[in-house]
Amino acid sequence: MTIAAATPSVETRTLGRLRIHAIQAAGQKLDGGAMFGVVPKPLWEKRIRPDERNRIPLGMRCLLVEHEAGLVLIDTGVGNKENEKFRDIYGIENAGQGGATWLEDGLATLGFAPSDIRFVINTHLHFDHAGGNTRAEPDGAVVAAFPGARYFVQHGEHHWATHTNERTAASYFTRNWDPLLASGAMALVEGELEIVPGIRTVLSGGHTPWHQSVLVDGGEGEKALFLGDVCPTASHLPLPWIMGYDVEPLVTLESKRRLLTQAVGEGWLLVFEHDAEVAWGRIEHDGKAFRLKG
Repeated sequence: MTIAAATPSVETRTLGRLRIHAIQAAGQKLDGGAMFGVVPKPLWEKRIRPDERNRIPLGMRCLLVEHEAGLVLIDTGVGNKENEKFRDIYGIENAGQGGATWLEDGLATLGFAPSDIRFVINTHLHFDHAGGNTRAEPDGAVVAAFPGARYFVQHGEHHWATHTNERTAASYFTRNWDPLLASGAMALVEGELEIVPGIRTVLSGGHTPWHQSVLVDGGEGEKALFLGDVCPTASHLPLPWIMGYDVEPLVTLESKRRLLTQAVGEGWLLVFEHDAEVAWGRIEHDGKAFRLKG
């Protein structure tokens, strides 16, 4: 597997009546052992080769849905607020044109601006999923990155993010959501919710207790599931291949079992947020494990 290119990639397809776009918002490198938990290195390195620091290439893919109610953006990448030391530790590459980020550049290639987004759904509030919720202005002020949008995240996830411990604190930065709550732009929701007709959240805890995936129903029998971190890459399709970052791995196991079984039964398209190469695909079960078709 090759490292993500130094420019944003955008892949587009039709999902029933909807047009959807997978926008690569950043390249990222994380420790392969952490990404695959208890899976031995001789197994996972056959799928994704690590570098000399044992890091594997990843992405931060966001999904843009052209919906009659307005543009819907699912997750927002890391944004522009982190310093060079932080970016080196996590192998982050997302600097775009003229001070923009890859996400903003990706939107621009589609003819959209951040101000065109009307709904933002966060799967959870880790910095690589919600860092792009806000942006730093030249004077240091932190403001909404999508000023015309209403943001949605689980209330329980916000509580988890603001009551951290020694294991979880490094993943959460309040600047990614506090300005939105202060302005009333962010809604803290309870349980599964239809954000706009055909786009609803699906609880998929394990990575964090209130992690949510997003199911997009385009009609005509076409559905897509934005997995988030319940199954971050296509290499994580086998049920026990679970990240060491997950705070409740046995819950992740059951979330994956339920969602992937339903995806096979109903022919859902799956969107992989952290895969450096594979944006989406449909899956099958070969009698032993889930895998991509074809």
